[in-house]
Amino acid sequence: MNDNFKTKEDICAHLGDDYARFLGAIVPPIFQTSIFTLSDNQGYAYTRGANPTTEIAEKKIAALEEGEEARCFSSGMAAISASIMRVLSKDGHVICPLNAYHPTRVFLSEYLQRFGVETTFVSGTSIEEIEQAIRPNTQLIFLESPVSYVFTMQDMGAIAELAKAHGIKTIIDNTWATPLYQNPLAFGIDIVVHSASKYLGGHSDIVAGVAIASKQMIAELTQERLLYGACMDPHQSWLLLRGLRTLPVRMRQHQENAMKIATYLDQHPKVTQVLHPGLPSHPQYELGRKQLTGYTGLFGFCPTGSADAIMEMVNGLRHFTNAPSWGGFESLVTTPGVGMTGDQSKLTGIPQGLLRVSIGLENVDTLLEDLEHGLSKI
Repeated sequence: MNDNFKTKEDICAHLGDDYARFLGAIVPPIFQTSIFTLSDNQGYAYTRGANPTTEIAEKKIAALEEGEEARCFSSGMAAISASIMRVLSKDGHVICPLNAYHPTRVFLSEYLQRFGVETTFVSGTSIEEIEQAIRPNTQLIFLESPVSYVFTMQDMGAIAELAKAHGIKTIIDNTWATPLYQNPLAFGIDIVVHSASKYLGGHSDIVAGVAIASKQMIAELTQERLLYGACMDPHQSWLLLRGLRTLPVRMRQHQENAMKIATYLDQHPKVTQVLHPGLPSHPQYELGRKQLTGYTGLFGFCPTGSADAIMEMVNGLRHFTNAPSWGGFESLVTTPGVGMTGDQSKLTGIPQGLLRVSIGLENVDTLLEDLEHGLSKI
């Protein structure tokens, strides 16, 4: 953590402030330019390589993750794919949780096949299972903890130790927890990635990603970003900075609202299961307490009833929008397990009837009343 900023709240609010540099402006400007003159010796030439607005966001996020450096990308998937490509070579092998973010799984299992890379998908909840999946050509263990579909977790410290013993790199998608509530680098993970479109941006108005690692690894990732052209637009960077300033306040409200709603659902007669790492009923609750310092607003639950009844409930909600993604100010609901057969559920690990909710910043009683009204229709 930056020595001048002892708390994450202070990092979010003020790291990167440079009033002299920005003519006294409290809010840094948007350097909306593609090129820079080569005579100012500031190290900038072309925004695809570096931009002052983007660099402020990178410094904030690196400090929040307690990492050496960070690089922003044009999307979360750009950060993920660039990080994966950096550590893999032809005919390599990857281990990944079965329920990881779907585009990540597609990238690993389909796109990388053209380079002879194979992926073994595991539950991720058993260190023995991961160890058994290691091959002589295993180059990467990709993690996502908690997983944003079923909210299982991986033991980061144990997996990092195992990986280092075998010369394997580790990458983790830390989007769910944010840098406020989980810092995987401290557990020995090599690269941390985020979809900054979610909580870091916080307003559902940017598409962005970021990777955090050692200086050496970030230097290599910078080359990947440069060659892929996956740089973040300066205006997106400015919006990300705006979101980061309020991240601690927003996350406290997301956490408080979600815990109240998850506890309510966990006791509801028309709910068979709630998937939230912060509930004692979660099978990995103790692991969560070890790795997480807080909880966010995304979790899942399974109502009783048929797929049609569940969809009628979803369509009748007044304050939850049926839409993808999560992490913004608004409450959302998606239906990953609705309509699944038993075989599909077994194959994907997603429970039948699962709803995923992203709890926003609305009044929690309004959201509780909406859910109660919906469940009463089942």
